[in-house]
Amino acid sequence: MALATRAAAHVIDNAPRYLSRVSSCRSHAHLQQRRRQRPVSACSPRFPRARRPRFEHKTWRELELTFQRGTMPDLEDLVGWEFRGINLLVVGLPIAQVFGIKKFMKGFFRGEDGRVMGYNCPIEQNVLDGRWNAKPTDSAPKRFGFYEVYPVDATARDNEYLHAALLDYGKGGNKAYDPTRGLRDYLVQIDPANPDLLLGKAYYAVGPGRIGGLNFFVLERHRRGLTDYASR
Repeated sequence: MALATRAAAHVIDNAPRYLSRVSSCRSHAHLQQRRRQRPVSACSPRFPRARRPRFEHKTWRELELTFQRGTMPDLEDLVGWEFRGINLLVVGLPIAQVFGIKKFMKGFFRGEDGRVMGYNCPIEQNVLDGRWNAKPTDSAPKRFGFYEVYPVDATARDNEYLHAALLDYGKGGNKAYDPTRGLRDYLVQIDPANPDLLLGKAYYAVGPGRIGGLNFFVLERHRRGLTDYASR
């Protein structure tokens, strides 16, 4: 009886400490869950260093295999966001650096007619793990190379990858003399559990023909962009 009484007294005396520990554990678990659910920062400044070598040093075959294993991204989840991108030209020459297109940014918005649309922004060509600074200014970037985004149609001309979304610059309203009109980008989500990292593959339309597999590119969710373009 005396032993039971002392044990009960110990529990009562230490109850606040035990409850504090339980509360702390629950709070930590809740915080971790919120962190997993929290959207990417609207002003995320740097491209994660660990992810760049993951793709920068892959062979063309490895990138193709990664692309084929990808899944269709949720188009609704793209709207209103801008993604920082890196072009991956696996040819052994720094072509993207020479032409100033190694780093770029793509944004997605809802058109007046309800279509999911997108645009490109030029980026300052600093180090790959440096800041993504849009040109001419980060607060008022140039937007060009517009495209419509939709699931690939198996019956259409551009049907190379049926599990991908198509970024069709021919339906983006670009001028007839704009060379971006010929671009056709296929886009997949690399990991079904991670909607913030995407892999693309570019083609170019010349009449009914297609110049295929120009390059791969990786996109990572960067910041809030335009929800719609028409009202701006």
